[in-house]
Amino acid sequence: MNDFINNKLLPPVMKFVNTRAISSLRDGMLYVMPFTIVGSIFLILANFPEQHVADWMTNTGLSAYWNVAFNASFAIMAFIAVIGIAYSWVKSAGYEPLPAGLLAGVSFLLVMRPSNAVNVGGKVLATAEQMAQTSFIDRDWLGGKGMIAAIIVGMITGLVYTWFMNKDIRIKLPDQVPANVASSFTALIPAAVLITGWLGVYVFFDKLLNTTMTGWIYSFIQTPLQGLTDSFGGTLAIAFLVPFLWFFGVHGATIVGGIMGPLLQANALENQKILDAGQALTTANGGHIVTQQLMDQFMTVTGSGMTIGLVVFMVFFAKSKQWRDLGRLSLAPALFNINEPILFASPIVMNPILGIPFFLAPLLSATLTYFALKFGLLALFPGTMVPWTTPPVISGFLIGGWQAAAWQALMLVMTFFIYLPFARKQDKLNVAVESGQSMEDAIKN
Repeated sequence: MNDFINNKLLPPVMKFVNTRAISSLRDGMLYVMPFTIVGSIFLILANFPEQHVADWMTNTGLSAYWNVAFNASFAIMAFIAVIGIAYSWVKSAGYEPLPAGLLAGVSFLLVMRPSNAVNVGGKVLATAEQMAQTSFIDRDWLGGKGMIAAIIVGMITGLVYTWFMNKDIRIKLPDQVPANVASSFTALIPAAVLITGWLGVYVFFDKLLNTTMTGWIYSFIQTPLQGLTDSFGGTLAIAFLVPFLWFFGVHGATIVGGIMGPLLQANALENQKILDAGQALTTANGGHIVTQQLMDQFMTVTGSGMTIGLVVFMVFFAKSKQWRDLGRLSLAPALFNINEPILFASPIVMNPILGIPFFLAPLLSATLTYFALKFGLLALFPGTMVPWTTPPVISGFLIGGWQAAAWQALMLVMTFFIYLPFARKQDKLNVAVESGQSMEDAIKN
């Protein structure tokens, strides 16, 4: 099995995740994270979970200001992502990345146009077609709806810009010219080609399809992809892939989050838009079950594999000195969703005994939470997101009130009983090894 995994399975997986496209997507989306977290804080303030405080915020007019901050941060995550992806692509190629990132931002704005009418008090002041003739930027496409288009524009811009640099097709100035001036001229030729090219893309979709590239991608690519993620099968795939990769020592949460994160964040942002429109957040109104919160707070909370149950066993029930010490050292990090010490020191990586509950815990938590959301036992999650280090139960309360916090606590208690029989077996082997037996003899006995 080790030979198959190490020589047949892992090499193509690692080759894929280490391609420039995937690494640029993963690294580029990291630039979005601080803005989604800060924007979520203002979103929590604008929709405070305690009704008396929420009413006070509304009556004093503070909620409107909190929404301004949210709209300028979290709500434009696609625009931030397109810059970050192109920046990461060119940076990994060894060139000055900032011009490429800015160029991607310009290109992203170039291929879109307003799709919503300006409506005030129920009266249409200007149609989408009229707004398209102005300099108006439709913020809808800067957020979740434009995410897949942002990824495509960011990658293509990074690829083309890097090609120009590799071929040394650029304007070169004497060494005496300041570096910042020289770099702006370096980007001139690729900028001219890319902006002209993206303009051609805009004209193509406008004249032949009467839409935009952004709108077409949303309708024919992003919406089906979001539908795939927003399904029970998509839930199981995410819950399985994170521990699967970790079991072989590959950072599953980073890889899966880097690829799936844009879609899951777009789902969450669309949920928030339903609430902002004054509608009930239900699946009947287009609400999404599978969001970033479902992954972060009910699949990877306390770390990939939801290992808090194993840590509790180590601290309070383990007979092995090694495990008791490891459990005490790992308890505090686990409360902040950090479990690398447990993964490598218990160990879980490449350990078939602990690997079973490592897979089962997130799969069962994801399954139960999915159906709790589907059948209304839990309310669908709005756009609120919390830092990944937020302790469990607190994070549940922030994303969904006391009901989500209570459900999260129930899922964490469940992990203890999932890990219990397997932890006992591993602890017994550890005690035997500490008494002087070899691991092979301990397994036989």
